[in-house]
Amino acid sequence: MPEHSELVDVFTRIDDPVMMEQFFQEIFTESERQTLALRWKLMKLLDQGVTQRRIASDLRISLCKITRGAKIMKDKQSVSYRLIHK
Repeated sequence: MPEHSELVDVFTRIDDPVMMEQFFQEIFTESERQTLALRWKLMKLLDQGVTQRRIASDLRISLCKITRGAKIMKDKQSVSYRLIHK
């Protein structure tokens, strides 16, 4: 069982946005929350058709991170793709 399995279980039990926000503040540092938000933003930009180089320039992140996101977004069965299109 992966180390993060228990944490995944905890996340799935939180159905209140206010509680989820509080949990994020308790468990993640500000920097970690910003990193998560940045990753999600790049996924949405990729979905909107923004080029990888433009995203790298605008968000000041590496092409490696963006390429990983692009691979995920190409898979229409990925959870990220389905959440963005929900």
